[in-house]
Formats: sequence, C-alpha cells, structure tokens
Amino acid sequence: MPINIPNELPAKEILESEKIFAIEDDSAHKQRVRPLRTVILNLMPKKIETETQILRLISKSPLQVQIDFMKIDRHKSKNTSEEHLVKFYRDYTTFLDNYYDCMIITGAPVEHLAFEDVDYWEDLKKIMEWSKTHVYSTMHICWGAQAGLYYHYGIKKEILPEKMFGIFPHHLEDEYDFLTNGFDEIHNTPHSRHTCIDEKALKETDLDVLSRSDKTGSNIIVTKDYRQIFVTGHFEYGVETLSQEYFRDLKENKPIHIPENYFIDDDPDKGPVLTWRSHANLLYRNWLNYVYQMTPYVIEEIQNIDPIGTNRKNEHGYSKAFIKE
Repeated sequence: MPINIPNELPAKEILESEKIFAIEDDSAHKQRVRPLRTVILNLMPKKIETETQILRLISKSPLQVQIDFMKIDRHKSKNTSEEHLVKFYRDYTTFLDNYYDCMIITGAPVEHLAFEDVDYWEDLKKIMEWSKTHVYSTMHICWGAQAGLYYHYGIKKEILPEKMFGIFPHHLEDEYDFLTNGFDEIHNTPHSRHTCIDEKALKETDLDVLSRSDKTGSNIIVTKDYRQIFVTGHFEYGVETLSQEYFRDLKENKPIHIPENYFIDDDPDKGPVLTWRSHANLLYRNWLNYVYQMTPYVIEEIQNIDPIGTNRKNEHGYSKAFIKE
C-alpha cells in the first residue's frame, strides 16, 4: 500500500524515482480503508531532506499511511522556504482537536542549549503532553528522544567530550522483541550528536532498552506498551547525510573527525557505504504494524487509553497480544 502525502510535496518526485509508490490526497479518499494517521513534527533545519528520509522508511509498510506536517510558529526556519512551510505545514495549535495513530518528533540542532533555553521548549512541552492523549504511539528521534526522555521521565542529557559521529554497531537486548523483530543481533545505526542521555538515570525507570552499544549507549528505548519510543540515533539518515555534515564542518573550520565506520577505508575520497538500510526499514515497518493492530478503529477512542501505563480497556477491543509484561 502507498503512503498518502500532500499533493505536490517535493519528496513525491524523489520517492517515485526510487520506485516508491506515493498516493496523493485526492486518490486516497477514494479507497475504502482507514489509513494510519501520522503527524510529523519536523524540527530539522533542512525540512525537505528530512521529510524525504522519513517518508522513504514509512513507505515500506504495506499499510496506507496519511501524513500531516506540524511546525511551531514560534520558531522560524532559516533553511526552508516560507512558501514550502505555508503550503505543507501547519502550526501545532491547529492540531489540538485531532487524533493520530502515530507521531514522529525529529531531532534538532540545539543540543548545545539547555532544554529550557530552546526558544520553542514551552511549545514542545505542550505538544508532548498533547501526544499522550491524542496519539497512540510517538517516536522521538535523536535530540527529540533526549527531549522526550527529559520531559516524560526527567532524564537529563550530558555533554560528550567529542562528537559522536559515524556508523556504530549495536546489539539487541532482546532478540524476540516485537519492535526489533527480524533484526540481526548486531545492527548499525548512524549517530551525529554532541550529547548523550544519563544512562544511570535511565536504569532507574521502567523503560526497556531494546538496542545498545558500549560506545553510544542506549539506542532504542521504549515504554512497555510502545506508546513512547525513543531512538537516540538516526535510522532515517540517507547514505550521504554524514558526508554532507562532515564536509560542511570542515568548510566552516569546526572541530570534526572522519565519521567512524562510514567511508570505505576511512577515506572520504572513496565515498560512504550504506549499511543500516534494512534495519531502518524493519524498525519502521514493525512500528507501523504494531500500531495498526493496537490502535482503535474509531481513532478518537485513543483518549480512553491509559497514556502512560499498559492498561487496556477491553470494552474497546484492545488486545494485550503485543504488550510486554
């Protein structure tokens, strides 16, 4: 099944060139199915690039997925045209009466700031609180994961001595977990960040770590009912993303080292190798499949589900089949 995206979204042409089927709004309305409603809060500066990366992964699901794009008007984008934002994005305040099966909160290049010093932090807190009763499952990525862990669980971030930059192998903590079903025991994930989460504080919560590395720390973190998912790396990154960051920082004379395990023979002239695509596809496919089986058909009934625990109200038909005890 295709992803359902706004008409004329720039990502559509790119995805179609990759033989990925994207259906526009007008055609989707003719199909007699309820698509998974998904909202993406895109906090990255290059929004079109991030849109394409995420939609590329969502498209691998056999389900039809309807996409909306959310922004925070308080924060002005410097790298995406106002025309694009006006055409495809709406301020979060217009979503408050909506309900969604899925939500994605991306990373943002603000990790050098304390959360409270980010100019849209108060708005982001409102969005994360809203998501607890209006979204079935929310995936937080990189800085978005750090922000979510801090808001929901009080877990602070820590400054790293140098940038965590490259492709890092991680091992599964539970090879039979639903979200990582099909993963190899060792899987690669891109990381590009100057901060990490407080692992000691994480252990004091009831969150489950599905994937980790001694070098990068916890990579995939979930609540027991998968209502909140925190991914500290960037499964969505394309093959050239770290290369672009590396040469950008070199040009700007910023301290940067060659991304680990990325370029062939660690030689930028030989180019990178894409070694994380299959696991990225699996993660998003498993997530959407889980949400499809667990979310109520009448989407407004999401508000009747315990927003932080694993309780299910059987009168609404919720199954416990995939909830970890």
